[in-house]
Amino acid sequence: MTVEIAISVVIPFYNEEDNVAPLIDRLVPVLVEFGRPFEVICVNDGSRDGTQARLAGIAAADTRIKVISFRRNHGQTAAIMAGFDHAKGEIIVPMDGDLQNEPGDIPKLVAKLEEGYSVVSGWRVERQDAALRRRLPSIIANRLISHISGVHLHDYGCTMKAYRRSVIEDVRLYGEMHRFIPIYASWHGANVTEIPVRHHARIHGKSKYGLNRILKVVLDLIVVKFLEDYNTKPIYVFGLFGALCIAVSMASGLFALWLKLFEGIYLIQTPLPLLSVMTFVTGIMCVLLGLLAEMMVRVYYESQDRPTYFIREKLNLDEDS
Repeated sequence: MTVEIAISVVIPFYNEEDNVAPLIDRLVPVLVEFGRPFEVICVNDGSRDGTQARLAGIAAADTRIKVISFRRNHGQTAAIMAGFDHAKGEIIVPMDGDLQNEPGDIPKLVAKLEEGYSVVSGWRVERQDAALRRRLPSIIANRLISHISGVHLHDYGCTMKAYRRSVIEDVRLYGEMHRFIPIYASWHGANVTEIPVRHHARIHGKSKYGLNRILKVVLDLIVVKFLEDYNTKPIYVFGLFGALCIAVSMASGLFALWLKLFEGIYLIQTPLPLLSVMTFVTGIMCVLLGLLAEMMVRVYYESQDRPTYFIREKLNLDEDS
């Protein structure tokens, strides 16, 4: 008899050989005590140490521990996405593999989820990381993300979250976008909340995060915002910028003519004609690029028969309507 999985815990690992066994030893008893069928999906993100050997040994002793091993390092987002793709649980909980997240918080996340939420995000209130190198940039980034997205969370960077399967089934993640899943979910009508979770100082290994990650997050946020606002109408952003360039072209061209006619300044004496030509060409190219993007959007949706809307529920309608 096949037992349906209730909870899938997804853990990405990269060079965490000393943390694998302690984490699993703390996690499994928590899930067993919680009393629901579970699986733990460990994703080895191309580790170069003994992480894979440790995971293989644990998986051989416990079939509830599943292991996915990448051929090379693809990054945390790809590892989490692989775990999501293979998860069978109705509730999916990702967490870090560095022992800084507390497995004992999983029941609290699930309990909050069952109050009617679709996403419950962890908030590391007492974060055990370097203040200037990790915590301050994180505070700035979280405020920026909350302001731009309209989804106000204190800690987007906390990997420990709880999702209903329906929220992430159609989500595809790239770059550093795993932290933006609550934004995707909220924009699609899901209820998102957060609760405080515990956070521990790293004992083994060293952090894989640096200050360069902030720039990547900001760039990914720009992509997310663009996709949400202009995914189905890219001509709006390309066309607007193109119109602005053409307006600058016309203004600079007219000003150059005014200087020649009324000030006696020849066209070759000012860079305005060159500016006029360059901005005009740029404007036309942007408009054409916008039209090309519109065609690609239509090909994408129509070839895959994908809807441009998301339905929460149907009442008094046939299933095939």
